[in-house]
Amino acid sequence: MTVTIDGGHRGAVELLVDGKETGRAEARGSRPLILTGELPADPPLPLSVRITPGPGAPRCTAVIDGAETEMSPRAF
Repeated sequence: MTVTIDGGHRGAVELLVDGKETGRAEARGSRPLILTGELPADPPLPLSVRITPGPGAPRCTAVIDGAETEMSPRAF
C-alpha cells in the first residue's frame, strides 16, 4: 500500500494497493483527507488512509481492521 502525494498547487493524492490505484482525491489547502480502499485478502479487507498536510511533510495514517499505523515517508 502506497500513498502518492503530488505537491503542486492543486496536488493529487493517490492510494495504490499492489501498484493499482484504488483511491484518488485532490488536496485543497491544509484540510485533512481520507482515502478508502481494500487489501486483497479472502475476504477483501477494507482500509482507510488519513492524510494530514503539513506544516512540513504530510502525515499518513493507515487504519486497517480498527488498528492505526503511521506510514513511513519515502522520497521518490
